[in-house]
Amino acid sequence: MSHNTAEPRVVYEGKYQRMVVRGTWEYSERTHAGGLAAIIIAVTPDDEVLFVEQFRVPLQARTIEMPAGLVGDINADEAIEDSAVRELEEETGWTAAHAEVLMIGPTSSGASSEKIAFVRATGLRRIGDGGGDDSEDITVHRIPRTRAAAWLVEMMGKGYELDAKLWAGLWMIEHHLDGRPRG
Repeated sequence: MSHNTAEPRVVYEGKYQRMVVRGTWEYSERTHAGGLAAIIIAVTPDDEVLFVEQFRVPLQARTIEMPAGLVGDINADEAIEDSAVRELEEETGWTAAHAEVLMIGPTSSGASSEKIAFVRATGLRRIGDGGGDDSEDITVHRIPRTRAAAWLVEMMGKGYELDAKLWAGLWMIEHHLDGRPRG
C-alpha cells in the first residue's frame, strides 16, 4: 500500500476553499475551522421530512438537499450540534430542542478533505419561514416521511440534482447506524 506523503502545496486559496497539490493528487480543502459541514436530518411533529431546494452554482442546476451548512464558518468554537440547529433555523424556519451527531465521514474522499456530520434534529418547532440568508434563495419542502423516497425519485425525474446522501439520511431516520430500528 503506497501513501502519498509529499508536502502539500497550496495553488489557490479563496474565502471558503483552497486547492492543494500533493504529489500527483489535486484536491480541495475547506478553509474554515475543522473543514466540516453538517447535514441535518429533521422530521416535523407531523412526520414530515424537511428538504431544501436551491440553485447550486458548481452544478448550474437546482438541487434537493437536506438542510446543511458549514460548521465553524461564523464562530470557530461553535459545536457541531449548535451549528446544525442554527443552519436548520436559517434554512427552514424550524428549530430543534435536541441535536445529535450520528456520524462523521468524508464527502468525496478522492476530491476533497471535507468531512460531513450527519446530525439528527428532534423536538422540532416552527419559528419562521426559513429561506436562508441574504445570499441564498431556498425553498423549503415538507414531505411526509412515508413518501419521502418516492418524492426524491420524482424530483430527480424532473431534472433536479440529488446527492446520494439523501437516502442515507432517510435510512438514519428509522435506523441506528448498526441497523437496529429506532424505537
